[in-house]
Amino acid sequence: MAAQVDHTALFAAVPTPCLVLDPGLVIVDVNAAYLETTGRARDDLVGRHIFQAFPDNPDDPEADGVRKVNASLHRVLATRKPDTMPLQKYDIPVPHRPGMFEERWWFLVNTPVLGPDGQVAWIIHRGEDVTAFVKAHQATRPAGVRVDKKLEAAESLEAELYARTRELQRLNEELRRAHTREREVAVTLQEAMLHTPDLAHHYQDVAVRYQPAVGSLNVCGDWYDVVDIPPDQLALAVGDVIGHGLRAAAVMGMLRSALSAAVRALVRPAQALEVLGLYARSIEDALGTTAVEVIVDRRSRLITYSSAGHPPPILVHADGRTEFLDQATDPPLGARPQHVPRPQASLHYKQGNTLVLYTDGLIERRDEDIDTGLNRLTGVLSECSRLGPEQMADAILARLGVAGGGSDDVALVIVRL
Repeated sequence: MAAQVDHTALFAAVPTPCLVLDPGLVIVDVNAAYLETTGRARDDLVGRHIFQAFPDNPDDPEADGVRKVNASLHRVLATRKPDTMPLQKYDIPVPHRPGMFEERWWFLVNTPVLGPDGQVAWIIHRGEDVTAFVKAHQATRPAGVRVDKKLEAAESLEAELYARTRELQRLNEELRRAHTREREVAVTLQEAMLHTPDLAHHYQDVAVRYQPAVGSLNVCGDWYDVVDIPPDQLALAVGDVIGHGLRAAAVMGMLRSALSAAVRALVRPAQALEVLGLYARSIEDALGTTAVEVIVDRRSRLITYSSAGHPPPILVHADGRTEFLDQATDPPLGARPQHVPRPQASLHYKQGNTLVLYTDGLIERRDEDIDTGLNRLTGVLSECSRLGPEQMADAILARLGVAGGGSDDVALVIVRL
């Protein structure tokens, strides 16, 4: 793995200002954050001795930045161990204004990089600019009051904490941006993989919805599928992969395709889930996935189903009565160490009934029993039993508070039988 890391790009992107020095204290590299903080150009620094590039302020008789930093760097060379400096005033030259210096306060850390011989090959000089923090503290002091050593030490510690906090804020922002980019890619991939050509044949009878999670990493593990099995059968499935992001979306795509192929070949929900369970054992992160497969035979008006640890589908009668399809429930994929045939159950339906399949994001809420969510869903279904599939889907999402997305993915399939 190490050979695949672009360390040059990694160093350039580090948000904390850093210099790299050789044992002679000559600057050999500098990252973008350091250039931005000091206002200097790369060519103005690389190849120069650190104290030629950053001398003491000649107009400050108390300036001792060079002495203290030099002592720290030589401690690193001698001990081959990192050296953390206390709060340090070290003015820096103002770019393009010869002889002018700007007051700066720093939290500095010098870290050795050892070569094959065990000696210091490089020193990473990391400097966190805490000038704004120090000046804000200075502004609160009465004029002419000297600061004792205890207060000075406390302020130094506060400055260090301030520097650490700023670094964490930057890292959190980078993580947020990275998550946003991954989420956008994952959702796009998910939507592309959920394309269901057979759905066009049932645009009046079938409604599907996919709502990605919002404000959460748990996105892109849910799926739905609608498959025509000639001459008069319809296969329906929903599933939920454990995990999030691009990896979950990829696993979802593989499992969805495998189940779709299995049910076309076998035309039995239990056998299709058995095949899927065996296939899941060969895919990293696929174990623990839940899924339910349902076949609707329109000629005999028979629903046949099997579930792998998934919330039960619901049959909604025309009068609003609801019925759970929970007589063929088995553990999630890969939950058993040995292969065991999965159960399967059937029931008849009447024309005008509605079949609803969904994932747990529709019903589960934090600190709430799942039965509460199921009862809430059946209550909404009873009230919406006379709506068409599209109107019912919209009403369910709105009434359950996930029309704009929830804390988990939601996949929903509604079929008017």
